[in-house]
Amino acid sequence: MVVEFEKQGRIAIITLNRPDARNAVNGEVAQRMEEILDEYEADDDLWVAILTANGSAFCAGADLKEIAAGRGNTLATRKGGFAGIVRRERRKPLIAAIAGSALAGGTEIALSCDMIVCSTATNFGLPEVKRSLVAGAGGLFRLPRAIGMAPALEVIMTGDPLSSERAYQLGMVNQVVPPEEVMTAAKALADRVIASAPLAVQASRRVAVRAFMDTDDDLWRASGKEFAGIADTEDFHEGPRAFIEKREPVWKGK
Repeated sequence: MVVEFEKQGRIAIITLNRPDARNAVNGEVAQRMEEILDEYEADDDLWVAILTANGSAFCAGADLKEIAAGRGNTLATRKGGFAGIVRRERRKPLIAAIAGSALAGGTEIALSCDMIVCSTATNFGLPEVKRSLVAGAGGLFRLPRAIGMAPALEVIMTGDPLSSERAYQLGMVNQVVPPEEVMTAAKALADRVIASAPLAVQASRRVAVRAFMDTDDDLWRASGKEFAGIADTEDFHEGPRAFIEKREPVWKGK
């Protein structure tokens, strides 16, 4: 499979698996990614997912052989856009675990995730302008939101790479660790997420991801709506009860 899918308890592991092509995105990758995300979203037993890759590179972006062969339109799906993911509407958290480089579309895939754990060897970047191309999978607006306008424009207009350490300093990534520790760190972060009530995590995420797009009035309304939406759930009552009883809560996602 060009994209592998594994369930480990409450965690879904999604793995790009075209290492000989530096995990470049072709039509098969895009379609398979959309199918996996459908399965992840539909499975109430899965509360968080980790997106990673086999091989030395996380993702080199679009498969240029596919574009040269006139199959560039297959690299996007109806629901997910490029790679079946960058425009995908999700309700559940997704963590990128990146040991190698993530350039061009690879950076855009990483930016479409909620959190990023990467390695000291990772470089991000949008080198499209060096080939008279335009990054069209969300990087041109997601990168400024992630690291600020001035450094983002430097990356975008020069096409030069952004190191993992600089990305961490600017707030784009959550953790930078040695390459061999990336998955361990990502799973530890996922464990911290699933320690919280899943419906509350999803509700909170829905508001937070709109923070740079909606007005404060819209966000106030959304926050109130999300709070009201979980008020009748079992987990809503379990949280305070566990606190009073001085025990760990047992979440059901209901």
